[in-house]
Amino acid sequence: MSTSPVIDVADLNLTYGGFHAVKDVSFQVQRGELYALLGTNGAGKTSTLEIIEGHRRPSSGAARVFGHDPRKRSAVRPKVGIMLQESGFSPDLTVKESVALIGALTLREDRVERVLGIVDLNRKAATLVSQLSGGEKRRLDFATAAWGSPELVFLDEPTTGLDISSRDDLWTAVDKLREDGSTVVLTTHYLEEAQQRADRVGLMHRGTMHREGTVAELTRQLPGVIRFTLPPTAPHPPVKGSRRDDGTYVIETFTLARDLKELLQWAEGHHIDLQGLSAGPTRLDDVFRALDTDD
Repeated sequence: MSTSPVIDVADLNLTYGGFHAVKDVSFQVQRGELYALLGTNGAGKTSTLEIIEGHRRPSSGAARVFGHDPRKRSAVRPKVGIMLQESGFSPDLTVKESVALIGALTLREDRVERVLGIVDLNRKAATLVSQLSGGEKRRLDFATAAWGSPELVFLDEPTTGLDISSRDDLWTAVDKLREDGSTVVLTTHYLEEAQQRADRVGLMHRGTMHREGTVAELTRQLPGVIRFTLPPTAPHPPVKGSRRDDGTYVIETFTLARDLKELLQWAEGHHIDLQGLSAGPTRLDDVFRALDTDD
C-alpha cells in the first residue's frame, strides 16, 4: 500500500479581486485518516475544499489528490465520493433512480440495494426525491457519496438535519467505509463529532491554517477549568483562581488532576462543601472560541 498522502496541499492561495480568501495553506491527509477541516465563518475552509475537490483553480500553490491535480477528473473522480452540504438531486427522480444515476457517473461498481441499505432507504426506493424529508435527503446524499466504497470521501456537514438515531446510523456507515480502507475528510459545525471521531484536525481562521494536530494536541494548549462556589465565611482555597461577582470561583489550570485533588483534600479537611463543583479538560469548542483572542 502506498505511503504517499492522499491529499497534499502546499502553499495554497486564493484571491477574489482584492480579497485574500486562502493564505499560504499547507497540510496533508494520510491514507485511512479521518481528517476534520474546521473553521470559523469566512475562514477559507469552503474555498480550500473547492480547490481540493477540483471545482476551483488556486491563485497560487498546489493541491494534489492521489498525486494528481484534482481537476484531472479522469484520474481522481473515480476514487472520490463527495457528500455536499445541499443535495442537487432532481425532484422528479425516485430515490433508486437518483442513486443509480450518480453511481453510473462515478465509474465505480456497486448495487443500488446495497447502498440504500447502508442508510435504511430501501423502503423509499420508489419514492420521489421531492417527497423525502430533510433527514432522508441527507441520508440519500451519503448513499451516493458512498457508492462503490471510494478511496476518499468528503463529508460536508453530514449530520445536519438528522435526528440522534439517524446520526448514529450514519456514523456507523462511516466507520464501515473506514474499515474498508476509505480516507475521510469531514467538515462540521458539530464540534463534538470532530472531537470524538477525527484522527487529526485542521483549524482554519481568516484564511490561514491556524492550528493543526490531534484533538489532544490542540486541547492541551488551553487550561482545564474548575468551578465551584464557597460559603462567604470560608477561607481562601489553596489553588490560585479568581472569584466572580456571583461568588463562583474559577480556576484555570494545566494540571487539572493534581489541583482538583488538592482542592478536594482541602475542602474535606476544612469541612467545606464545594457547591456546584465542576471540573473538566479543555474541549475542542474551547479551542474554537479562543481563535479571536489569539490574533
